[in-house]
Amino acid sequence: MPIDSNEHAVDLSTLVESLPSGVAIIDAAGAITLVNRRLERTFGYARDELIGRPIDVIIPNVPRIDDSDERRVTALETPPPIGRALVGRDRHGAECAVEVDVHRVDAWHRESFAVIVDFASPDAIERRKSTSRIVTMHAAFERLVGGVLTPARHVERIHPAAAEGAVQFERLVADISVQFINLPVNRIADGVLDALRRIGDMLELDRCTFFHLESDGTAVSPIGWQRPGIPPAPAPVATSQQFPWVHDTIAAGRVLCFSSLDEISDPISRDGYRALGVRSSITVPLSVTGRIVGGVGFNMLSAERVWSPDVVRRLSLFATAFGNVLSRREKEDALRRAVEEQERLREQLHAENVYLRREVKRLGHGDLVIGESLAVRRVLALVEQVAATNSTVLLLGETGTGKELFATRIHELSSRRGRPMVRVNCAAIPATLIESELFGREKGAFTGSMARQIGRFELADQSTIFLDEIGDLPLDVQVKLLRVLEERQVERLGSPKAIRVDTRVIAATHRNLEQRIAEGTFRDDLFYRLNVFPIQVPPLRERIEDIPLLVARFVDEFAKSFGKRIDAISRENIAALQHYTWPGNIRELRNVVERAMIVATGSRLTIPVPHAAAAGSTAGLMRQPTVKLIDVEREHIRTVLERAGWRIRGAGGAADRLGMRPTTLETRMAKLGLARPRAS
Repeated sequence: MPIDSNEHAVDLSTLVESLPSGVAIIDAAGAITLVNRRLERTFGYARDELIGRPIDVIIPNVPRIDDSDERRVTALETPPPIGRALVGRDRHGAECAVEVDVHRVDAWHRESFAVIVDFASPDAIERRKSTSRIVTMHAAFERLVGGVLTPARHVERIHPAAAEGAVQFERLVADISVQFINLPVNRIADGVLDALRRIGDMLELDRCTFFHLESDGTAVSPIGWQRPGIPPAPAPVATSQQFPWVHDTIAAGRVLCFSSLDEISDPISRDGYRALGVRSSITVPLSVTGRIVGGVGFNMLSAERVWSPDVVRRLSLFATAFGNVLSRREKEDALRRAVEEQERLREQLHAENVYLRREVKRLGHGDLVIGESLAVRRVLALVEQVAATNSTVLLLGETGTGKELFATRIHELSSRRGRPMVRVNCAAIPATLIESELFGREKGAFTGSMARQIGRFELADQSTIFLDEIGDLPLDVQVKLLRVLEERQVERLGSPKAIRVDTRVIAATHRNLEQRIAEGTFRDDLFYRLNVFPIQVPPLRERIEDIPLLVARFVDEFAKSFGKRIDAISRENIAALQHYTWPGNIRELRNVVERAMIVATGSRLTIPVPHAAAAGSTAGLMRQPTVKLIDVEREHIRTVLERAGWRIRGAGGAADRLGMRPTTLETRMAKLGLARPRAS
């Protein structure tokens, strides 16, 4: 029995009115038969002024669709055509750029076309595409279910109740599609759940489930609706193992459908469905840019159900709307992650700038390992061996021995030297703040935290972090540090979100960690994690031959700082300094030299030795023969040149060993009267 075309005209008008872009329905001659309010507002016409007039009034040169270029929908997932750029003209004659799509709809038993119009702007692209999808789904659905849009000779075979159900289903699909267009991302889950409930109620299903597929085929993150008394869908489900037939069918992009378990040829999948209580099912795959990323399952558990081809097509059509919203969510998630990463990098760059300014001020002349003693050369050999790796290094030695200088040397010889090394003195930061300093904090994480702070580990991403005095780290922070070392992830205070970091760790301590483990103040598992490559830094008393070089370096540093000129130090003064045990090591020596420079009044420097018996009287020292600083420098450079075979340039050359440019070294050699000995 044919359906009244007037009744359908109301249905089509309702659909067109709900679309987000301007739409005009035209007949084969190009006369307008229907428009929506969006199109009226776009061109400034009232509806009555447009009905019956040619489409060229508002859009000249609208492309026609002939038999060779007909965009008939032969598959449910046919993408909408790409819009054509045209010129629109409003009722006042003003012209504007528009994008136009044309679809055949064959409305009211006549050959008709839907003309979709929107302004040519980036924000209108998705709106026009969504309108095109709904129109193409509408046309496809009418042809598939035999509605009034098909020729009259086919209509008589459709039962009125079936046709009414088809129209109601079409309305539901159109309503859900329009709802998803502007649905915020944080409300997509609620929108999907509501859509599943409505489709389940309309088709009297037991359970509807929307799920994602991981790369290995595991079904995860389900959003499900089920009738009271019906269990929710399980998750996660390893489909490749538990449902191989399902996995292969969905992965191939085909609709899975069975009305009885006996129709499943694969015994593993059949037993899997039987264990879940599923008796009949349809599962439609969802694709995004050609990738199968999920599916929608429609299940019957209370009784078997025969799925007619019409129902399968309807549910496939319904799933298309889910694919669209899933695509939009993936795009918005990618955009959100990109914005978050940009913000993280901006904060990291700001923190690095602040940190670098502080480090430059603190370091002054920079870091340089001074020494030619056997003990120092052994340590430097170990440093060169481990620097090329990403292994954790533990520097052990007394306080003041220069462990930080060796850590800096490791960093400068590593592949991470392009980024600044981050330094943390674990003993200098209060126990209440050390965790937030290392791992960062969110705004409001605790009282007084007024802003978000990036932790030192985040700051040292792709670089090196130096944890000095690691033996003084509180026990509760040791637990979190161990997790960072094992998982390479940190969590800011006040946030459960894990942040992955690629940070090389160099730790140092003057304490006996094994003794602290026995005392219960240091975790043994953390010690084993840190003690990958231990290096023992020698105390100053074991490298006394380096004292003249260290004194010369400190004197030069303070001479520039204080604006004083020092030409000589007595040889006996240097010898006395070498006989002192230096419990404070290099730091103590530097302090002694600084004090002597402060009180110095002439060009000859006397450095009082901390131990009076070893130093003798100042007056006696002043009467002893002196050694000039320039002589110390000459002998030091001569020694390095001899060890390098008098080779100045290249790796391992004298300039490389001295840490200066070859041209600078050649200038110094000329000034000091140093020249390569002639071969005898």
